[in-house]
Amino acid sequence: MDKQKSIEALQFFVTHLAEGAMVHKQQGMIFNAQGFTKLGQKYVDHFNEEMGWVEKFTERILDLGGDVKFEGMKSRDFICDPIEYVKADLAIQEPGVELLMKCMESVKDDPSTYDILKDYLKDEEEDLYWSQGAMELIEKIGAQNWLITQL
Repeated sequence: MDKQKSIEALQFFVTHLAEGAMVHKQQGMIFNAQGFTKLGQKYVDHFNEEMGWVEKFTERILDLGGDVKFEGMKSRDFICDPIEYVKADLAIQEPGVELLMKCMESVKDDPSTYDILKDYLKDEEEDLYWSQGAMELIEKIGAQNWLITQL
């Protein structure tokens, strides 16, 4: 087992997932302020869920004897239009799931890390399917009708 490879993979997800979680929290707050409380709560809850994964990945890094790093966050603009945000989030999720699968392949000789990432993949796939379903529903019932469902 290559501990360093596992630590690097986990650190990558700690960094990027923490950043993405913060964006989800802020977006949720924006949507709540706009009156889209269902959508806002979805993203606030998503923040909490993602930070739980950050904790699991951090614990595993520490179990492997690694040092956890705070690598900072890049500046990102918020998207105030809920539909445009779901589209933008989907554009990140699709390649993210693919990247996660490739990463899992690289740590398959570390069963504990592999299992953690496998569970995380299941969670990410659910998020991906929700976003894909939302976009399909928007197309079928129209933007205004979908937005009403998010109040």
